[in-house]
Amino acid sequence: MMNFTGKNSVVGLMLLVCVTSCRTADEFKKETVDYVKLEKSYLEVATVADGLHVPWGIDYFDGKLIFTEITGKVKQLDLETGNVSILLVLDEVFQKRTTGLLDIAVQQTTDANPFVVLNYTAEEDSMIVSNLVRYTYTGDTLLDPKKLLVAKGYTGHNGARVIIDKGDIIYWATGDVADNTQAQDSTTCNGKILRLQLDGSIPADNPIPDSYVYAWGFRNIQGLTLGGQGNLFTSEHGDAIEDEINRIQPLHNYGWPQIEGMHDTPEELAIVENHRRTEPIKSWTPVIAPAGLAYYNHSGIPEWQNTLLLVTLKSQTLRVLLLNEDHTAITGEKTYFSDRYGRIRDVLVAPNGDVYLATSNQDWNPQPGFPLDTDDRILRIRKTPDIPDAEAYVEADVYEDTNALDGAAIYKNYCASCHKDDGMGVANSFPPLKGSRSINNTAAFIDILLNGTDGQQRINGVTYDQPMASFSFLEDEELSAIINYVNTAFGSGRLILTKEVTNQRQRE
Repeated sequence: MMNFTGKNSVVGLMLLVCVTSCRTADEFKKETVDYVKLEKSYLEVATVADGLHVPWGIDYFDGKLIFTEITGKVKQLDLETGNVSILLVLDEVFQKRTTGLLDIAVQQTTDANPFVVLNYTAEEDSMIVSNLVRYTYTGDTLLDPKKLLVAKGYTGHNGARVIIDKGDIIYWATGDVADNTQAQDSTTCNGKILRLQLDGSIPADNPIPDSYVYAWGFRNIQGLTLGGQGNLFTSEHGDAIEDEINRIQPLHNYGWPQIEGMHDTPEELAIVENHRRTEPIKSWTPVIAPAGLAYYNHSGIPEWQNTLLLVTLKSQTLRVLLLNEDHTAITGEKTYFSDRYGRIRDVLVAPNGDVYLATSNQDWNPQPGFPLDTDDRILRIRKTPDIPDAEAYVEADVYEDTNALDGAAIYKNYCASCHKDDGMGVANSFPPLKGSRSINNTAAFIDILLNGTDGQQRINGVTYDQPMASFSFLEDEELSAIINYVNTAFGSGRLILTKEVTNQRQRE
């Protein structure tokens, strides 16, 4: 039974040895960082580990959190003592931007020496691959690697969530590796939910005989969880619009890249008239960059029973999504912690109802004000009998409708996560807007917004290979508002008329 009340400090971790905390229980209690007020309860948010480097995936076994760090280490946090130790270092991990050692899943149907499944990218013969590898956990190390499956990898869009269900079946969510031919091809491993046995074989009851493919039509899945009724749910990155929550069913096609999000455009409706495609049960525009996903149905936090807990990177939030009784719809949403802890990569519900969050502020795309000196952290949320002072707690965020013609607001919703509030972009990934010739050339700027880019741009001697999505779904008035805001904040200051966007769109 877990009785952990504090955190471990890993400052000065230099060797592959167990790191022991000397703090007392009383000192641990001082690590509370926030209180949260719900309808009838108060929650305590505490730091239980810090000084980590992009913890990407977390699972639980026998009173310990077992987690990955993106650069190649598998670690565990003892929830009773606060000790953090290294279980494994993978030297062959290829890590650049979003690639690296990604998710982890631990077998829960045994009391000792469970199998642990890892997903990581590596280079083989100058090609990037995504490996699914099984290890045996002994309590202080991972042994006997067995490669179960290899999929095509890329510098992005690897997806890479993994779970093991109560029948010891593995579900592996893969991305489309930024290749629009993959997700709709049911003979490939990318843009899919794959289903396999712990020995790497294909289950006899898979929906397609002799195939790992369980469902397909996905862009870049970032969260994967099983609900209490055995339903499988995913969170997925859209392109410029329609981040998604999907309820996964075997043999269903979720549409990408032919359809994005809800079936609500003439082109999408024409497709679904003749071909079965499955809509998400929730989507967001502007996008929120969803990450880890977990199902909560524990009495420990009664207000969160029968919900999906979703953490996000762009909006830097924990979102509590209320499910209906048969898990076919999301009927409510509450959002917490906007910009409070930075990017949040993963979420885990422990058997005793505690919730753990892993921040991702040491990664390639930190947001303003991050990383903190203590980043990255694992945070624990649990119900507390303490009632904080009236001004000492966090409540659910309240959002106001944004004026559609507010260029600054539209920029923040659609552009700032890549190009940043100051217009300086991200080195070697997203180009700066300040000093850009494109934004001072109205026709070129409109063209980029309408058509996006393929990512192969060389600006001021630097090559940027991250593609930019088309924003043609925005109204002409909204596009001109963005252009005028960017020109005022970062460029020549020239203002344009909406008809300039309209005329260029019509010419195309």
